[in-house]
Amino acid sequence: VAKGRLREDVARVYFQQLISAVDFCHSRGVYHRDLKPENLLLDEEGNLKVTDFGLSAFTEHLKQDGLLHTTCGTPAYVAPEVILKKGYDGAKADLWSCGVILFVLLA
Repeated sequence: VAKGRLREDVARVYFQQLISAVDFCHSRGVYHRDLKPENLLLDEEGNLKVTDFGLSAFTEHLKQDGLLHTTCGTPAYVAPEVILKKGYDGAKADLWSCGVILFVLLA
């Protein structure tokens, strides 16, 4: 991303890897809550790695309403419902961040 926008075919490969990694986390009850390009690394073969789980939450952190309530993340990548402080679905908030990342990759 530091070198500018990516070609669509390259961005698609990275985005598919990102969605796969996020789906893996969600299937195990882990919500990242700070997805952004700075937390995505590439290995020597071009495989995307999600890093920095310091703000992540687990299914056990859900309140009685089934939502998360801690406001956290990087403002430009955070879903609106997180900022509104009314509770949010961690998986949906992560997917919002993925959408912003895709925009950044292509812009």
